[in-house]
Amino acid sequence: MERGKFISVEGIEGVGKSTNIEVLVRRIEAAGYEVLTTHEPGGTPYAKDIRDILLNRSDEPVPEIAELLLMFAARSFNVNNAIVPALEAGTWVVCDRFTDSSRAYQGGGRGIPLEIIDSIAGWVHGDAWPDLTILLDAPVEIGMARAGTRSEPDRIEQERHDFFQRVRECYLQIAAREPGRVVVIDTTRPLGEVRADIAALVDRLTGNV
Repeated sequence: MERGKFISVEGIEGVGKSTNIEVLVRRIEAAGYEVLTTHEPGGTPYAKDIRDILLNRSDEPVPEIAELLLMFAARSFNVNNAIVPALEAGTWVVCDRFTDSSRAYQGGGRGIPLEIIDSIAGWVHGDAWPDLTILLDAPVEIGMARAGTRSEPDRIEQERHDFFQRVRECYLQIAAREPGRVVVIDTTRPLGEVRADIAALVDRLTGNV
């Protein structure tokens, strides 16, 4: 059986990940493939328990290294119990955030060296990297303005502007280093143009070009 394809979707808050993931999944299904959608932190029951610790605001501080290790603990559950089994069964996987989020948020945002993050990634999921990572991009001012119309911000979403600026810059640096895997899509453009770009990426992976 042919192994499924693994696609991750990344970006700062307010870039339209949820909306565009729906477009992405519909396009893959229209090409005749089954799709598992998952998200991080989360994706399995234990990973969701860890998500609660990471995102819920509490009187107890979450040390930066604890945040990083919890992200990868949740990722270990998701990779081993959801993502890899689906891929091996021929199912495509679309994941809302993956290790690039740890690089951008805990690396770029928190300042943890990327060498440490990549070392942990190698231990936790080895070569189970996405075949394609779609980086939905917008300036921080636009993203945060959009995100402000949603629900109450979680523990990470309440960070300051300069934090998200560092996150975005790190994302763009990742894309520049790994152009074969990471594709940047400008989400400040009309939604129809963004959707057309996503459709073209799926068509390239499915061979419908």
